[in-house]
Amino acid sequence: MRRFSADYIYTLDGAPIENGVVVTDDNGKILAITDEGYALDPNIERFNGVIVPGFINSHCHLELSYLLGKIPQKTGLIPFIKNVIKARTEDKELVLEAMKKADEQMWQNGIVAVGDISNQAISATVKENSKIKYHTFIEMLGFEQSKANDIFENALILKEVFSGTAHSLTVHAPYSFSKDLFKKLKIYCKNKENKISIHMQESEDENSLYGYKQGAFLDFYKEFNINTDDFKASVRNTFKTIIPNLPKKQDVLLVHNTYTNLKDIYFGNRFNLQIYWCFCPNANIYIEGKNPIFENFLLSNFPITIGTDSLASNQQLCILSEMKVIKDKTKNIDLQTLLNWACLNGANFLGIDREYGSLAIGKKPGLNILQNLTNNNINQSTTVKKLI
Repeated sequence: MRRFSADYIYTLDGAPIENGVVVTDDNGKILAITDEGYALDPNIERFNGVIVPGFINSHCHLELSYLLGKIPQKTGLIPFIKNVIKARTEDKELVLEAMKKADEQMWQNGIVAVGDISNQAISATVKENSKIKYHTFIEMLGFEQSKANDIFENALILKEVFSGTAHSLTVHAPYSFSKDLFKKLKIYCKNKENKISIHMQESEDENSLYGYKQGAFLDFYKEFNINTDDFKASVRNTFKTIIPNLPKKQDVLLVHNTYTNLKDIYFGNRFNLQIYWCFCPNANIYIEGKNPIFENFLLSNFPITIGTDSLASNQQLCILSEMKVIKDKTKNIDLQTLLNWACLNGANFLGIDREYGSLAIGKKPGLNILQNLTNNNINQSTTVKKLI
């Protein structure tokens, strides 16, 4: 049994508890949460700062970890994609070693669960042996209608590789899936739970493509011999095209949302959908040098989560680092709200909230201590340490 105390405990199940105590068993299961002082108890592990639940990284690409420092920054989305394609390696040992290091880095940074994108099987063993709980999104890519069936069948084969951990099928981004491939995903989703994660509005070129079949993506497709004859412009941006066609009874994570504006958000509010937003602030800066206006999303009906994206587009996999960017850009946001995004909402999306996301008796969510805060708000000097 262990007892932890700090200036405040943020359970995310109620108001913060001043000078509270969290009691766990040796495996991290919470046995009690109290505001009693235990002032004379020598067994309490006391800390300055705030105790919070383990973080949920709702969007990552573990298999791209070997690309750390290899992709130029702030080139824009399309040059970024080209650079990732050019930098891909067949060296499995290099990829495996990089994934193991990234997995351990996330654990040490207080991340206890991850929604991870996979295009291949190589990350399966790392996830099965990890201390982190993973949900793998098996990602389908293919803009050409004629290839939709083969892509879908290959995803079903890959699905079997990830049978040892939670998983589901998804598509990548509006610029990388065909109408037929999206239809196949929707049919697959009928009468079963299949969480979906879609990169959304990462580039203004994406909106030009969907609105008018114009812009830099057409040159990209031509360079990679991708046939676009079947693609028809919708005279709407990607968000307004995709949202009405999403499966009605599936949890859907929309990732990045760099160019999602207030009109899009109000448009989304019209639909009774189970949508979650995901912000990856450092990756947005790395790729486009731009972030969405975070305040706008507070007007949305949909919950917000936080992700790190990959080490191809980030220098570290740390949810606190992402929170710092959001706080810097959104002065009035408080710690409780940020923690809901970083912990509770991600757990809800991944369907693991019975164990993760908040501090409550019977849960085993992990404990982090945040230190060097200012009036219970994070700043650039704030640190995170994993307690259990």
